[in-house]
Amino acid sequence: MKQSLAFAEYPIYCLELGRDETPFASVEALCGYFRACIESHPTAVFIAEFDHYAHTQSLPEGHIDPSIRAARNLVFCFGISLSKPELLACRPRSIGIAETERGFFITFMETPMPVANAVMEDWALGLYQNPQPVSGQETHNL
Repeated sequence: MKQSLAFAEYPIYCLELGRDETPFASVEALCGYFRACIESHPTAVFIAEFDHYAHTQSLPEGHIDPSIRAARNLVFCFGISLSKPELLACRPRSIGIAETERGFFITFMETPMPVANAVMEDWALGLYQNPQPVSGQETHNL
């Protein structure tokens, strides 16, 4: 088996939301929001919802930081191009949603497709009660 390095690092986007910053009150509600975003996108396809918290909790050796109350991943794929077989190792996409005492964390790994990053950033920023202004910026900061 051949081993190669496709990308030197894996940048992570992270948005921390306080409970008073979003109308969504639970991880389940946030998953519903993202699933609706995925299903309404013209090229994205929803694959699965994974309850990472339940899985880790069920393992005898599983460990969950006490500040984490819930953790799920929504798995999906944009599928716009498949230029070489090695890229299958980086697919599909996942958005992580965690609940803590302070609120919610939304995380996803940067893609090599700027368009996909912009779409996921827009989805995440849509969680704010009053969407945050992006004065003069081409992309949103998460």
